[in-house]
Amino acid sequence: MDRRDSEKKRALSAFLVASARVGDRRAAGQLTLLHGDRIAAHAVRLLGDRDGARDIVQEAWVEILRGLPRLRDDHAFLPWALRITTRRVARDIRRRQAGRALASAYAAETDPTVPEDGPGASDAAKVRRAIARLPADQAATIALFYLDDLTVAEVATALDVPVGTVKTRLMHARRKLRDLLKGEDDEQT
Repeated sequence: MDRRDSEKKRALSAFLVASARVGDRRAAGQLTLLHGDRIAAHAVRLLGDRDGARDIVQEAWVEILRGLPRLRDDHAFLPWALRITTRRVARDIRRRQAGRALASAYAAETDPTVPEDGPGASDAAKVRRAIARLPADQAATIALFYLDDLTVAEVATALDVPVGTVKTRLMHARRKLRDLLKGEDDEQT
């Protein structure tokens, strides 16, 4: 998606948020269509369970739509909604497995934003395998930044961590990805 398309999508999203806030049910429905796949992919990445993520996303959408009147910046909807989803996933994990971290929750192969076929499919598959080997916090950060095209500040909001933490995770994840991809290339030669 180029910059202009991204700006148009953000403007449409802000319009739909403002409309939904004043009770426009069609706008709320369009908002869920516009961002539903991204929010679902985020939940799947964090939880690693498509069925469990579906339930969490439904609960998150209820909370998101109820919370719209409290959202101050219509343009900040997606990171705000992702943060709500992140918190819902964390609550679910704590409830199911007390004390267990998100370490194995990321499943890159479930990410619908990465092409499965076409000219770059083999490279995309290599990157997906490498991302799957990253720690969950780094994998989620990489996916939000590169695959979902969020800014560092938006990723920080979505993951409910400081901006500096996002930058650090990106730095470490890039280094690990480079090493993993280089190691995979070396094995093939």
